[in-house]
Amino acid sequence: MTEIFPGVKEIYSKYLSVPSTSEVDGQGATYRWHVLDNQEELAQRGITPVGTLVCVHGNPTWSYLWRSLFNHVADHHLAWRIVAVDQLDMGFSERTGKFRRLADRVNDLGDLIDALDLGDGITTVGHDWGGVISLGWATAHQERLERVVLTNTAIHPAGFQLPSALKLASHPAVHSWGTKTTRAFLQVTHSLAQPALAPEVRKAFMAPYTSAEKRDGVANFVADIPFDPQHPSRAALDGISEAVRSLTVPALMLWGPGDPVFSDRYLRDLMGRLPQAQVHRFEGASHLVGEDRDIASPIFRWLDSQPEAAGSSRVQGSGEYRPMLAEMDSRQTDQGTAVVDIHPPRSLSWAELGARVNALAAGLQQIGVKAGDRVNLLVPPGIELTSLIYACLRLGAVIVVADAGLGTKGLGRAIKGAGPSFLVGIDRALAGARMLGWPGTRIAAGNLSAAKRKVLGVAHTLDELLEAGRRIPADAPNFAPADPDADAAVLFTSGSTGPAKGVVYTHRQLAAMRDTLSETYNLKAGSALVAGFAPFALLGPALGATSVTPDMDVTAPRTLTASALADAAVAVNATTVFASPAALANVLATKGELNTAQRKTLAGVELMLSAGAPIAEPLLAQVQELVPNAKVHTPYGMTEALPVTDIDLDGIRAAGHGNGVCVGTAVAGATVAIAPIDELGVAGDQPQYTPNATGEILVRAAHVKDRYDRLWITEQASSSIPGWHRTGDVGHLDDEGLLWVEGRLGHVLSTPSGAITPVAAEHAAQSVIGAGRAALVGVGPAGTQAAVVVMETVPAARKAGPASSELASKVRAAVASTGTDVAAVLVLPTLPTDIRHNSKIDRAALAQWASATLAGGRIRTP
Repeated sequence: MTEIFPGVKEIYSKYLSVPSTSEVDGQGATYRWHVLDNQEELAQRGITPVGTLVCVHGNPTWSYLWRSLFNHVADHHLAWRIVAVDQLDMGFSERTGKFRRLADRVNDLGDLIDALDLGDGITTVGHDWGGVISLGWATAHQERLERVVLTNTAIHPAGFQLPSALKLASHPAVHSWGTKTTRAFLQVTHSLAQPALAPEVRKAFMAPYTSAEKRDGVANFVADIPFDPQHPSRAALDGISEAVRSLTVPALMLWGPGDPVFSDRYLRDLMGRLPQAQVHRFEGASHLVGEDRDIASPIFRWLDSQPEAAGSSRVQGSGEYRPMLAEMDSRQTDQGTAVVDIHPPRSLSWAELGARVNALAAGLQQIGVKAGDRVNLLVPPGIELTSLIYACLRLGAVIVVADAGLGTKGLGRAIKGAGPSFLVGIDRALAGARMLGWPGTRIAAGNLSAAKRKVLGVAHTLDELLEAGRRIPADAPNFAPADPDADAAVLFTSGSTGPAKGVVYTHRQLAAMRDTLSETYNLKAGSALVAGFAPFALLGPALGATSVTPDMDVTAPRTLTASALADAAVAVNATTVFASPAALANVLATKGELNTAQRKTLAGVELMLSAGAPIAEPLLAQVQELVPNAKVHTPYGMTEALPVTDIDLDGIRAAGHGNGVCVGTAVAGATVAIAPIDELGVAGDQPQYTPNATGEILVRAAHVKDRYDRLWITEQASSSIPGWHRTGDVGHLDDEGLLWVEGRLGHVLSTPSGAITPVAAEHAAQSVIGAGRAALVGVGPAGTQAAVVVMETVPAARKAGPASSELASKVRAAVASTGTDVAAVLVLPTLPTDIRHNSKIDRAALAQWASATLAGGRIRTP
């Protein structure tokens, strides 16, 4: 079928004359509109539409912006009519010679919809200023409105200054030259695409605006931006922005957070006005989000979904809900030690901790923190962080926790994505917030000089909040019990499988996590806990356990030494220790530092837990020697569900060798199943319990996350099997019902002989004398991939590249015993790992590097 522009069929292009009812035109005016409309194509296919999408572009684009929606409907034979308008003075619609303001454009859209006789069941879709205009029509015609879709737009200045890009474009000295006389404004807008637009697409976007006369509407659109309260269009904008709050229809927002104009602050404003909206932020995407990412697939998936589908992996607990603060509240007069800091030395009794939490909650309440507000905590584990966590839970505020170990870029991305209203941090975090524009009223965890406070933009300090809270009579603060099913925390993943994702837990789900740990490991009041693994730092007081964090950088597990671990254990006479595999590896490497007293204390530990990544039996055996009287367990889990299964050292030994890492059986209240994969490594959608069937690991439990934060597409994928969370890991259940983890779903190789999971081959490669850590990656297209081993050596290789012929031969032979033929063996001095655990190998980076290396490209370490 003939295309008039790349991706636009000729059959879609339609012109029609529409009478105008806008005041700017006077009586009797009629204009020629251009639209893209798939009505005729649907009729030719005998398809009756189930609804209509009215798509409205912004400035300086045109209806071409929505071509992916037309093509998706055509390719999948969907029953949706799409009408994408060219606004008057824009695209290929008529140039009216009038200055059309916001109210006129809303009215124009209504004229067109009436002329097309679209009836009811309309879904508006808007981008840029088309978002405001589409919402203007939507709020005035709610009886005809079905749903709302928005991509990067803004509904109100919300107290913000004009973005610099628009400020420049609207400046009198630049405005006419930049928006009309030249093509500068269009070129700058097109340059925002990530990745860059193809030349033919850029040419298509420019096609309606080839002369200054045709760019009149572009210039007028910029001049009509109503940031000034006195602007002629401000009243119309104010009216629309308030009317949006009255919309009750389902809404979807697809956002490019890299947009220099319509940034995340406008997304947060829209979310406040449309709290029912589903949101997905495409990390790395910018203003032209529909060009940067596939928005058609999620839009039509959402249109076909039921509003209640979100959060479908949620499972209610069978037991009675007990708030996270219940244990602490029951010990208001207990003078026993609750929390301990090692450096500098400090401790609080249960009574002191409860009083501090209440005072801090009262202080936070006085500065405006309320239920539902997000509070970003950039404070190291210890008394300060514990107090803040429980003060926020007391208020019903939502704690946002992201590791500094994500790096400045990753941390900033996480914080901006979560959009906290308040940010509490140490000096380094506050400096980052100031320099990088992280959102939230800033609260300093320490005392600052007046000058530094001003430089960092600090509004309050924790000491000020505590002092203010303590001045309030004990019975005065009104701390209403938190709604059990309201959000309680946003915890970020490690970022080892892509940008770190925010994982939302409700109060009920956090309490279920506490109860699962308590029941699985018999953790109860009177336990003494060393939390060398950051996620467990928040659970001690809820369990009634005396808690201490070792003197270490929890964002860098390998900083934990044996002496630091022992000193922490001595401080609380520890019964339980949590630590990651990377932390334990360094503990074992430094165990020679231990003195007799420290060894004696470690001998008193009853339970050793290593979480965060699978751990090999030889390492666990060495850990057992360090804590000879402890039960050594290695739970399997993830930020989305911690823990899922558990196994101890004896269980690992009994399981022996197999395809993957044996992680045991489901913990209390959890169920594990498998969704088998096909020959291409694609997982099915039916939970199964068939022994030895490899597939995606599924879990359901009351402590599984509520949802991914502002990642609707990701959440839909993870909860696509109702009642189950798709973990993204692959594995199998053996004949005894034990779970074996074989790797990540995204790391499964798709070879001519079928799908291959990596872990068994990696273990075989690591068994070769002189081998260090190894990763099996696929090189080539799906279905034809070759298996390549990338590995470290002992001693470390001096440079990256092909392994010696002797080593390669031994590795090939070892891996062949698992049924995998290795095409190549490459070595690196060090394999790249994730930041949080220092142990999860970045196989995606290795696959890219191996592909480039074997193709003869320049050898650069990943």
